[in-house]
Amino acid sequence: MSGAEWMKAKPAEGAPIDLQTDRPHPARVYDFLLGGKDNFPADRAAGEAGLKANPNSRIPPRENRKFLRRVVEHLAAEHGVRQFLDIGTGIPTSPNVHEVAQAVAPESRIVYVDNDPIVLAHARALLTSKPEGRTEYIDADLRDVDRIVGSERLREVIDFDQPVALMLIAIMHFVGDADRPYEIVSRLVDALPSGSFLALSHLTSDFDAAAWARVAEIYAKQGVTMQVRPHDDIARFFTGLELLEPGLPIVTKWRPDADVDADATDTQVAVYGGVARKA
Repeated sequence: MSGAEWMKAKPAEGAPIDLQTDRPHPARVYDFLLGGKDNFPADRAAGEAGLKANPNSRIPPRENRKFLRRVVEHLAAEHGVRQFLDIGTGIPTSPNVHEVAQAVAPESRIVYVDNDPIVLAHARALLTSKPEGRTEYIDADLRDVDRIVGSERLREVIDFDQPVALMLIAIMHFVGDADRPYEIVSRLVDALPSGSFLALSHLTSDFDAAAWARVAEIYAKQGVTMQVRPHDDIARFFTGLELLEPGLPIVTKWRPDADVDADATDTQVAVYGGVARKA
């Protein structure tokens, strides 16, 4: 569906959804940068301004999506993970977490969490599970940890006696230091059972700090927080966890396959990604 069609979408309960199209939202800007159609003029304006500040801005979302796929495949196939909690889901772009996981193990269960109304509309319409497994959606803000971990819907789908993969893919750079991002991640990980995993990717300023500072400034003027961080600060999110090989590299170097853009430089990709196990 187009963005205009989604404006008419309604949730299952029948109440109209306020898509808040007058201001950009990270999920819709991300969709624009991926070449999607579920975005609005404010989102496209923010994305275009970001592209002017950093012409490589389409490459990070593209390679990040490929990283997401490889992570889910690896955790499902090599570590037997059958439960995924994907926070900051964004607008569904195939393949989604449940599509990848259930291609490996149809009984996989996935809970998506986001707080953008257009994502809610998509989730209810498109995120259909294989009959052996299950997908569910929670309307919540990443920063509201209590709402997420205390959700009855979450507990209906996820068995907290079994390992869970917590997916924080390209979301933490939208959480500024004032919102205590490390505390958020720590509390989420603490809620998971032993043997669970944290998968996280994050924009970095290590290779072109000036360009990303300009992008962050443009987003800030649109009311969107973006805080790109250096490698050491991103590594802090994995404190107390055991990073799987190959550690925390630029995402194109995390278990690359034939789908990776081998010609993309670290400066162009500008996203670190890693997966770590909770003891």
